[in-house]
Amino acid sequence: MAAPPPPPPLPPLLLLLLFPLSLLHATDFPDLAPLMSFKASSDASNRLTSWTSSSSDPCTTFYGVSCLHNRVTRLVLEDLDLHGTFDSLAALTDLRILSLKRNRLTGPVPDLTNLTSLKLLFLSNNQISGEFPPSLPSLFRLYRLDLSYNNFSGEIPVEINRMNHLLTLRLEENRFTGSISALNLQNLQDFNISGNQISGEIPTVLSGFPESAFSNNRILCGFPLSNCTEPKIPGLASPVVGKPANTVVTSSPSSMPSTTASLPKKKSGSNHNGKISTAAIVAIIVGDVLVLALVSLILYCYFWRNFAGRSGNGNGKSKSTSSQILEGEKIVYSSSPYPNPMTAQSGFERGRMVFFEGARRFELEDLLRASAEMLGKGGFGTAYKAVLDDGNVVAVKRLKEAAIGGKREFEQQMEVLGRLRHPNVVSLKAYYFARDEKLLVYEYMSNGNLFWLLHGNRGPGRTPLDWTTRLKVAAGAARGLVFIHHFSRSLKLTHGNIKSTNILIDKSGNAAVSDFGLSAFAPPTTTPKSNGYRAPELLTMDVRKTTQKSDVYSFGVLLLELLTGKCPSVVDNGGTGYGGAVDLPRWVQSVVREEWTAEVFDLELMRYKDIEEEMVGLLQIAMSCTAGAPDQRPTMGYVLKMIEEMRGIEVSPSHEMMDSVSDSPSVSDDTCRASE
Repeated sequence: MAAPPPPPPLPPLLLLLLFPLSLLHATDFPDLAPLMSFKASSDASNRLTSWTSSSSDPCTTFYGVSCLHNRVTRLVLEDLDLHGTFDSLAALTDLRILSLKRNRLTGPVPDLTNLTSLKLLFLSNNQISGEFPPSLPSLFRLYRLDLSYNNFSGEIPVEINRMNHLLTLRLEENRFTGSISALNLQNLQDFNISGNQISGEIPTVLSGFPESAFSNNRILCGFPLSNCTEPKIPGLASPVVGKPANTVVTSSPSSMPSTTASLPKKKSGSNHNGKISTAAIVAIIVGDVLVLALVSLILYCYFWRNFAGRSGNGNGKSKSTSSQILEGEKIVYSSSPYPNPMTAQSGFERGRMVFFEGARRFELEDLLRASAEMLGKGGFGTAYKAVLDDGNVVAVKRLKEAAIGGKREFEQQMEVLGRLRHPNVVSLKAYYFARDEKLLVYEYMSNGNLFWLLHGNRGPGRTPLDWTTRLKVAAGAARGLVFIHHFSRSLKLTHGNIKSTNILIDKSGNAAVSDFGLSAFAPPTTTPKSNGYRAPELLTMDVRKTTQKSDVYSFGVLLLELLTGKCPSVVDNGGTGYGGAVDLPRWVQSVVREEWTAEVFDLELMRYKDIEEEMVGLLQIAMSCTAGAPDQRPTMGYVLKMIEEMRGIEVSPSHEMMDSVSDSPSVSDDTCRASE
């Protein structure tokens, strides 16, 4: 049987067309070659099984790889028993995050000069050696650097001060030597250099970090370690005060120092051992007694004269004066910020405390006796923490900037607000109304407000607000607003003043909205200081005419504040204001428009893994809330539904840190002036 004829040869034109197709994928994904080169040299145990050159889409199929515009921007390969060097990864020029923690990588760090977009570099728990990588100071966008638990050696170069954006510097458990006295990184929040061979004095800029950040070094001193003192050389006596300049110290430790000049003769009558004479001691004691007697006599005469003056005024007047003095002493002692109507001028209208259902009752006098601590000032007055004699703790808001038409109008508004009861709404317990004084009594929330958690004490030792807690706070605040909006169909209640200082946190870490409904008392011609949260349609009209859609806009700005860590404020210089305050919606829209969405998020969130999708999801919700046209914004009910569909709104495992963060000593005026 004859053999079948061979297939006809392919036309030359078709060969020319098929040949480039074999290289088309490599051309579309320029980072494939360096990735495969790294696998070939470092993955001896073949842990990266998904890394194949025939992969149709390495950006989605390669383990640990994330891309933007078909370029690798994130590479996280941890605990994979990788060996050798990672020189080939220096070709990933669009890389922003590189984490190779807990492997067995060796050799020096390659030249990373071309990785100009790199923000996070984690190389801890390897066997990398060599000096501090000289290319790192040129990476001006690098925020987090972790070289701990390696074999680095040599001195830390002074060029590291060029990395002025650095927030994390972890160098512990290496073999670094030399001094760190020239280190001047002002923005560091996380620092550790323990377990090295560093010597010298700790610079002031690093003295705020704990002792554990400097332990186990050679001769390191200064706060928070022991004070720096000159070492004493054994066998050398301490200098003798008053010794003549020409004293000669012999080389023999048992010999006494001798002098080449004669000692001056002592004056007659002087004590031979240099001590104070007995006569001088007696004179000092007598003088002290005379001064004490004179002071006592003056005080006695002063108080006797005042007592005699009071006695001559008659019993009735004496009792009245004494009562007023005691009343004044009581107010001063308790630091009460509220004026006492009992001692006010004649014609004072005496008000009364009105309590709502379920509230523990007390008298106005109990409030006057309570110790008071100012919590903060807002657009409508000052808030205080008051501890009553029976241990009851409440928050009292003293309305001062409110425009209240009359008693009836005030009482009607309070009756509505007093009926709002929800776990995510701060309960109004009581109010006091008089012509010259209006007080609102709320339940006290022990963990402060969201503003302090986000912006308080952003420096060394700060515990960042983790992502799970931020998402939980967003969900809690949304639930509170949904309840307010749906409380009454006929009234269509609004909050009217949503901002981070009005989102309070209870002892369990749950968020609750406060100061709701007070916008009805805003002066019609006054723009609130929190205008960074205000919807654009309210900027040119009566500030009291808030709507539920304007609440949605303000809540969207609040979400942007949670995502970015920035303070919202309306400014006129292109979107950036003083002290880091920005017009958040406009700034975020401009960044997203340039397809740099990752630049939006708070740097403190970069330490958490696998949250990018959730952050982008919440960002999309926030941007829909801050749409310019009110009818384009979703309802709060739909916003809540979208947030609750996201993962991670359970109780954060690290919410215990709220106690310490909420007690931050201060936030500078430059941090967020719009929060007032």
